[in-house]
Amino acid sequence: MYSAFRDWAERVLRIPPQPSPPPGDEASARVFRAAPAFFKYRVIMWAMGSAFALLSGLFVFVIPNAVLFSAERAPGALRGGVLIVTFTVFAIIVLQTLFSFAVLRLDYEKRWYIVTDRSLRIREGVIVVREMTVTFANIQNVSITEGPIQRALGIADVKVETAGGGGGAHQKQPDLNLHTAWFRGIDNAPEVKELIQQRLRALKDTGLGHREEEHLGASAPSASRGSAAFLQALRAVRDEARALRIVATAS
Repeated sequence: MYSAFRDWAERVLRIPPQPSPPPGDEASARVFRAAPAFFKYRVIMWAMGSAFALLSGLFVFVIPNAVLFSAERAPGALRGGVLIVTFTVFAIIVLQTLFSFAVLRLDYEKRWYIVTDRSLRIREGVIVVREMTVTFANIQNVSITEGPIQRALGIADVKVETAGGGGGAHQKQPDLNLHTAWFRGIDNAPEVKELIQQRLRALKDTGLGHREEEHLGASAPSASRGSAAFLQALRAVRDEARALRIVATAS
């Protein structure tokens, strides 16, 4: 049944296949996926929400209607209407729960994280597909976050923050935070963090980033010295012109 739902969703929702690598050397591309424990984590959260929804429907619709249905003085037509409404509401809740579980699993399967030597790309979502590309030149901070349930399951999230966002990150959906990219639910978070930091250092070693700033800072005194020498030469020309004018006037 799930396979049929997946085929239908891919066709109707036009979910794109594996995303292409972001800018950079394709030979350097590393692909990461959410860990199986991440799906378990999402199922736990889904089960808690679904249980709350089922209990809410039970206390709001089923129990009151059951009491009314069992009332001796309730007309037969009213009892029939109560039974239909109760069954309909309960069926909607069950179908919505099953649909949300199928979407949850499909979202896990369609989640991709790709890192090249110059940038990274994250793709997630099913109903709304969100894809974000971040260039290393604009990355400001890389950190690891994890909650108690994630820690128990052996997974964590890698948080990549950009400086300014507008020039270094591209988003296809407005609800995606332009300043932050997330590698959610991976079981090798330290490895991913170290890989990004290594490629950041390699990018700076090629002459970009801080190295370029240092180069500009070192060349500033030379430019100042060149301007002073040029000004001194202009003054010498001025003095020679004055001397020539004095000699011409005296003769």
